[in-house]
Amino acid sequence: MAIYMVYEDALALMKRWTPSESLQKHMMAVETAMRAYARKFGEPEEKWAITAILHDFDYEKAPETHPFKGVEMLREMGYPEEVLEAILGHADVPEHPRTTRMAKALFAVDELVGLITAAVYVRPDRSILSLELSSLKKKFKDRAFAARVNREGIVRGAEELGVDLDEHLAFVLEALKQDAKRLGLA
Repeated sequence: MAIYMVYEDALALMKRWTPSESLQKHMMAVETAMRAYARKFGEPEEKWAITAILHDFDYEKAPETHPFKGVEMLREMGYPEEVLEAILGHADVPEHPRTTRMAKALFAVDELVGLITAAVYVRPDRSILSLELSSLKKKFKDRAFAARVNREGIVRGAEELGVDLDEHLAFVLEALKQDAKRLGLA
């Protein structure tokens, strides 16, 4: 049973399952980056956005089985396998390799969005609009800053996606700047 995917339905599902506003904002920021990459690569933007908005929806209610529990639910709801495979691929486990451009993009932007958000929160003005690429690169190199961010994953994600790391950092930063108000980063 395949469903016709509707962004508003995916967003409502995510919000029902995710009480944390910060995790909701994270998924929305990943969505922003995914939409930007979908446009860049000429891919279906809505599908990439839905994948992003649902990639962590089960994290708070089932952290020990994330993302596997969520994918099981989405499969029962009829979401396409390509979406499910991308969500499984962001878990970075060998049994779920990233074989599609969408899966590679999701993995590439997920941790980076976390790093960018952390960099914004320590800025005096708490605004992404004043965050420069050079400052982000310094934060990236400082392993003590946002220590839980998987920097190796960010590097590997850019490589898998076939983009230069500096270009990747700049591209995602600019995408988030364009959506700063909605994401609460202005």
